[in-house]
Amino acid sequence: MKLYCSLFGHNYEVSKKVTSHVKEYTCKCCKRQLTTNSNGDLTELTPKFKEINSILEEMYLRRTLRSQEKAYSTSIY
Repeated sequence: MKLYCSLFGHNYEVSKKVTSHVKEYTCKCCKRQLTTNSNGDLTELTPKFKEINSILEEMYLRRTLRSQEKAYSTSIY
């Protein structure tokens, strides 16, 4: 499978959507994992980036939940 990737290139698919801008990708063939960095470029998914992505996802979910609650409470009045 690694020979396929070296000849034809990787076949990445989105494996996790962290935020609307940050995603994690996995190659279907060789299982190589990448993520988007702060510049929007793809970088290797290291343990450091995994931790950053998990914290970022948690903050993003809290923020969207809070904004949805605020929109719901203002629509009642």
